[in-house]
Amino acid sequence: LAEMGKMKNEKQFLVGFALETEDLLANAEKKLKKKNLDLIVANSLRDEGAGFGGQTNKVTMISSDLKHQEYELKLKFDVAADIVDKIKDLTD
Repeated sequence: LAEMGKMKNEKQFLVGFALETEDLLANAEKKLKKKNLDLIVANSLRDEGAGFGGQTNKVTMISSDLKHQEYELKLKFDVAADIVDKIKDLTD
């Protein structure tokens, strides 16, 4: 992903994911900057019902301008739709 960030041009939009147990938002912001991402989806392992092995997740999306948008716990299918909607919003 970091290599893709180095090669990214202005017509490309790069999304990454961060799964953290400590300092979720701070570590996600570091990854966003380091990898030259346009959006990072931060997944918390600390929230019940979120993370791997289940049908639900709770995420915070951080855009390249460091604006955070936190989402409630919801089905992973709905999280995927939120990611697509966020990309549309940021690329319009």
